[in-house]
Amino acid sequence: MERRKFIKTAAAAASVAATSSRAQASLKSQGVATPQASKRAQSPDMIYRQLGTTGETVSAIGLGGYHLGKQADPAESIKLIHAAIDNGINFIDNCWDYNDGISEVRVGQALRDGNREKVFLMTKMDGRTAAAYNKQLEESLGRLQTDTIDLVQFHEVIRMEDPDRIFAPKGALEAAIAARKAGKIRYIGFTGHKDPAVHLRMLDVARQHNFHFDTVQMPINVMDAHFRSFTNEVMPVALKEGIGVLAMKTFGDHFILDSKTVEPIEALHYSLTQPVSVVITGIDSKPILDQALEAARTFTPLTKPQVAALLARTEEAASEGKYEPFKTSAHFDGTAANPKWLG
Repeated sequence: MERRKFIKTAAAAASVAATSSRAQASLKSQGVATPQASKRAQSPDMIYRQLGTTGETVSAIGLGGYHLGKQADPAESIKLIHAAIDNGINFIDNCWDYNDGISEVRVGQALRDGNREKVFLMTKMDGRTAAAYNKQLEESLGRLQTDTIDLVQFHEVIRMEDPDRIFAPKGALEAAIAARKAGKIRYIGFTGHKDPAVHLRMLDVARQHNFHFDTVQMPINVMDAHFRSFTNEVMPVALKEGIGVLAMKTFGDHFILDSKTVEPIEALHYSLTQPVSVVITGIDSKPILDQALEAARTFTPLTKPQVAALLARTEEAASEGKYEPFKTSAHFDGTAANPKWLG
C-alpha cells in the first residue's frame, strides 16, 4: 500500500477505535453493558454498512415506516415488508405516531414467524418527559410484538428547547437509559428535519451530559447542500463522534422530484454516496421497492465531478428551500400539530 494511503487509513482506524472506546466509556459510566451486535443474513444484491460504532451491520437501504401504513389492505403492507426482507433490506424504520400507530401494527404483524430476527428494528418516541416516553414505548413494544427494539430515537428534535426538555431531570433521556438497562431497547438516537443548528445543539447538550448517541437521523439529499445543510454542518460532527448517520428525505416526500431537476435513481445514488449508514426511503408499493433495490444493485459511488454536476443542476431550485418544505413550513411537523404527544 502507498505510504500516504497507509498513514491515512491507519489514522482513520485509530480515530474510529478511539471514538468507539469513548462511546463504550460513556455506556460504562451509565452502568450499561455494551450491547452485543446481532448477525443477520445478507443478500449479494444489497449494500451493507456499519452503523456508527455500534458494531451492527445494516442494509444501506432502510424501509421507511410511514409509508407502510398507507395501504388500504393490511395484507398489502405485510407483503411489501416481506418482499423487502427477502431482497436483503434489514433496516426497518418506524415511529410511535405514524398513521396513528398503524405502521407499527403492520410491521409487528409482518415480523412474526421468524422474521423479527432477520431485521434491525427502529422506531421513534415523541415524548419529552420520562412519563410520556415510557407510555409511548410500551405501546410501541405491544404493536411491534417484540420484547426489545433495536434502536429507539427521540423524534422531531426541531426546536431549540427540545434538547433541554429531553435531558432535563425526569426527561425522556432518563426513561430511555432505564429502558436500555432493562433490555427493552438496545441503542438510542435522535431525529429532526428543521435546522442543522438544532441538531448541533442536541449534540452539544449530549456532550455536556457525557452522553453518546448511537445514531442521528437527518435530511441528506441533492438539495440539502444548498440550504440549511445537514450534510455540510451536522454530518461531519456526527462522523467525528462515531455516531451512525441515518439519511432521510431523499425525495423530500415527492417535492424534490417535483422540481424536475433529478431522477429517483440518481437521487438515491447521491445519498448512498454520502458517508451514511442507511438511506431511509419511503416505499409504499412494489414498483417503488423495485426502484430502491435497483438503486442498490447498480450503485457505485459518484465521483466528485458527478456530485458537483448534480449539485450545480439543483442549486437554483434549492436556494430558498422551496422543495424542502420540511425545513421551511410546519407541513411535516406532527408534534407541532399534536403538542400533547410531547408530554
